[in-house]
Amino acid sequence: MNIILIGAQGSGKGTQAEMLSKALGIPHVASGDLFRKAFDEQTELGVKAKAYMDRGELVTDEITAAMILNRLKEPDCAQGVLLDGFPRTVAQAQALDNGLQAIGRHIDMAIYLNVPRDVLLHRLSGRYICRAHQHVYNIGTRPPKVAGVCDIDGSALYQRSDDQGEAIQKRLDIFFHETIQLLRYYDSVHKLVEVNADQSIEQVQAELIQVIKHG
Repeated sequence: MNIILIGAQGSGKGTQAEMLSKALGIPHVASGDLFRKAFDEQTELGVKAKAYMDRGELVTDEITAAMILNRLKEPDCAQGVLLDGFPRTVAQAQALDNGLQAIGRHIDMAIYLNVPRDVLLHRLSGRYICRAHQHVYNIGTRPPKVAGVCDIDGSALYQRSDDQGEAIQKRLDIFFHETIQLLRYYDSVHKLVEVNADQSIEQVQAELIQVIKHG
């Protein structure tokens, strides 16, 4: 199955994607990780993408979609993939659909992790990330065993500047403005499923597995 996870910052999308990937036995492909890898390896698409970012511009939908599609052609994605962070807009969703169609594949389901805005604000203000591998913690819902230290790799935890104050509001404004369009798009092709993500991590995971297995 090819599944897209859609959720605002603070919705628990990364955590749920990691758990789902293990439960379903399909890779979790996060667009941010793909970009970082492409930059590090200086692939053709990575070099093109970096040129846009160095100019302070958004990477084009075509380049981003091509990067995702290249990843989907790799052997470990043969049984399906869990996409996170892409698509973000209807134009990207259409570019992805066209690219998948060309290789005889399609998106089976787009799952929206629905969390009220006030809950997202509360979660984000308590979110900390490890410096080494970007593992996510929350002092309210998922604290580390030792304050300020990642359980997994022992690196220091920090709070992103855009997880503070007005920056959070701005990020959520952008997300909700773009995502409403994206949700309408997947709803129009009968692929949208909504999950209540304002529950415990375990409850959300159980609901996700339920909707995937039963459509």
